[in-house]
Amino acid sequence: MKRLCFFLIVLVNMMCAVAQVTIRVQAPREVVEGDRFRISYVVNTTDVEGFNVGNFEGLTVLYGPSQSTSSSFSIVNGKTTSSSTVTFTYTVSADKAGSFHIPAATVQSDGKSVSSASPEITVLPGGSTARNNGGAAAQQGQGGGHASQQQPDRMRTQNIGDRITGKDIFIAVTASKKRVFEQEAVLLTYKLYTLVNVSELQGKMPNLDGFHVQELNRQRQPELKMEHYNGRNYGTVVWSQYVVFPQQTGTLTIPEIKYEATVVQQNRSADPFDIFFGGGSMMQEVRKTVMAPAVTLQVDALPQPRPANFSGAVGKFSITSSLTPQQLKANDATTLRLTVTGTGNMKLMKAPEVAWPKDFERYDPKTEEKTTIGPNGSSGKVLYDYIAVPRHQGKFEVPAVEFCYFDPDAREYRTATAEAYTVDVEKGKGGGGSTSAISKEDIELLNSDIRFIKTGKPAFQTGDSAFYNSRRFWLIHAGLLAIFLALVWAFRRRAVAMADVAGRRGRGASKAATKRLRVARKLLKENNATAFYEETMKALWGYVSDKLNIPTGELSKDNVRERLSDCGLTADLIDEFTRTLDDCEFARFAPGDPAATMDKIYASAEAVINRMESELRRTKISDLRLNSK
Repeated sequence: MKRLCFFLIVLVNMMCAVAQVTIRVQAPREVVEGDRFRISYVVNTTDVEGFNVGNFEGLTVLYGPSQSTSSSFSIVNGKTTSSSTVTFTYTVSADKAGSFHIPAATVQSDGKSVSSASPEITVLPGGSTARNNGGAAAQQGQGGGHASQQQPDRMRTQNIGDRITGKDIFIAVTASKKRVFEQEAVLLTYKLYTLVNVSELQGKMPNLDGFHVQELNRQRQPELKMEHYNGRNYGTVVWSQYVVFPQQTGTLTIPEIKYEATVVQQNRSADPFDIFFGGGSMMQEVRKTVMAPAVTLQVDALPQPRPANFSGAVGKFSITSSLTPQQLKANDATTLRLTVTGTGNMKLMKAPEVAWPKDFERYDPKTEEKTTIGPNGSSGKVLYDYIAVPRHQGKFEVPAVEFCYFDPDAREYRTATAEAYTVDVEKGKGGGGSTSAISKEDIELLNSDIRFIKTGKPAFQTGDSAFYNSRRFWLIHAGLLAIFLALVWAFRRRAVAMADVAGRRGRGASKAATKRLRVARKLLKENNATAFYEETMKALWGYVSDKLNIPTGELSKDNVRERLSDCGLTADLIDEFTRTLDDCEFARFAPGDPAATMDKIYASAEAVINRMESELRRTKISDLRLNSK
């Protein structure tokens, strides 16, 4: 059964491979009249026959089709892949200016006919007579002996010293609209036209008075295209785009923008030998200031009278709503979410007004934007969350919310309406309730404003019930005095303990050693032998130094043995302590694998410190008992 399934899978893959035969067309998108170029049809399999292609309208076939095949074979992570292609190439020339479709090609593969796409190609007119300008056209004529001065203008690398004019490189500015309403989006496009080789362009929109500006995100590497403009073929690229929203009426001007371009020029007279030995360069960068012209817009005021509920939104919008929950208890919270969707000045519009019932405590809405900037303004949606808390039980009506905006295409105000809701409020427990689905910061404290006047019969005190010189008065004073004396005693005891440095070190010796052993345990798990033995020896030496009040510079095995013996520790325990130190030092510096005995030495160090702490504590208690007798 498994073999059958495997065979079916292979068969399906083979059928899919046959069904996925494609033909890819490779050709330039723009050429200049008279140019020669290649058009290639690439088939992703070599199992083809009967290649046919239609008529080349507006193009003359000079040679072809030439056929070539290629194969690739790779092994990645044990997986073998291979592919083969066959390419049919034509060499053609552009006869006349205009837009033409490259003819589709057809091949037969496995008895099926497969056709390619028919992409469009633009043939630009040949440029007017090129200015000599020391440029490439004239020098080609001199060097080749057959190139004429009538070369079409192209992007070229100039010679060093050539003058760069405003016709060689400039920036054109276009506005999507020249007459708009206040707050209506206008798209400004700054497009670079160049005949020279530009490596860098810097400039940005200045701060504008009377406009709200948002920049469109452009591609990281702008795409260069050829375009026929004023009798020349320029390399063009859309360099930047801005969406502006006029905030004032009248004639408003967007000032010109200063750009700094870096133009690459060629030093044709440079000596190659000097360049090879670092004595010069074939290329030189020249700074060129390019000014983008100013743009004037006529901004009309919005029609009068404006509706009272106008939100300030200009564009096309719709509104939806949801209320959660619709059944709740008094003093619980409900949330009304309004979603405004559309395109326009979404960052500048006001939140819709909600007419909550009078018994509802209401709060300012929370706003969340989910928009992107586009040619027509901000598109997407804005979420408004309104929180309200009913204070009494009953049924309440939340009326429909209206969102009034101005449609510049229709030149009129329009109103979008959200759904109305009925809220069923039950009696809360204890006069209050939980604030479900909201944080404490969303709901303010109740009774934080002017409170009700206290009603009922007032309770007056007589002269006999005075607090001064009463029994309660003296009890409170006696308690305060007792607390004061207790604090004095506690602070004096703490001062004595802090002054006893040696005693404090001794009391904390076990804790410090345990902390170091915990670090050694971590190093043991990481198999870091050198650091482990250093930390273990610090734990052993540090413990006896703190416990016996021996300075670090006076620590020695003989000194420690003598002091431990004076403290009443048994000879066996003292021998075990020194033996653990010896084992640790030997394992650290002995040849071989220092990590082999780490577990044994760690257990021995932990055990000997625990035993010494227990013996020293018991010896101290015995001494205290003898002294008391």
